[in-house]
Amino acid sequence: MSTPKRIGLYVRVSTSDQRCDLQLRELREYVSKRPGWTIAKIYEDKASGANPNRRMLNELMSDCRRRRIDVVLVWKLDRLFRSLKGIVTTLHEWSEVGVEFCSVTDQLDLTTAQGRLMLHLVSAFAEFERELIRSRCIAGLEAARARGVRLGRPSNLTPSIEAEILRLRSEDLSFREIERRLGKVVSKATVERVCKGILRGGTIPPSDGDTSTLLVQGLTKGETERNNTTVSVPARRKA
Repeated sequence: MSTPKRIGLYVRVSTSDQRCDLQLRELREYVSKRPGWTIAKIYEDKASGANPNRRMLNELMSDCRRRRIDVVLVWKLDRLFRSLKGIVTTLHEWSEVGVEFCSVTDQLDLTTAQGRLMLHLVSAFAEFERELIRSRCIAGLEAARARGVRLGRPSNLTPSIEAEILRLRSEDLSFREIERRLGKVVSKATVERVCKGILRGGTIPPSDGDTSTLLVQGLTKGETERNNTTVSVPARRKA
């Protein structure tokens, strides 16, 4: 005697003027041929498959997690999924909670051993696809670097802005105040990096009354060396 199973039918069309009659007719016919299967609920969406936040899809996922259904049945894979990654991720999640899956026209039935084997093959192809995409991205980045392309977001930090940051810092302004004075052209973190980078091994602008430039070779608790002579400098100011 076959084990009773509660079936959730998921159907979808892209626009509101389309109907799901064809999908529902074939799904009901498929269920009628499987002993012990009964339709527990029908989930019908009228939305683009590119929209992952479909109302009835979310309801289906919630019911699967609560084990309100035993098998998810669809007319075709693209009614439910839009990518190989989506297929693998969702089917593994359902498998962990004991929910099976079946696609009628794709002949993918995870209630059978052959269907579960097919899932492993699909998973292997998904992993292969991810590795291909990753290797292409890395190759593209390396080629861009070789051409001298500067990657990442363009920086607002220009030599003149950097000089102004150092001048304002010499007036004992905080990092936040310097950011505000510059009209937030650069962030507080950028201001801090500029100042700390100078303290670690650059040039500190002369303070008022001192026209010399101090070349900082190192900083240890307010002391540094200049021309092999230890001199005291102000301790690092707080942000």
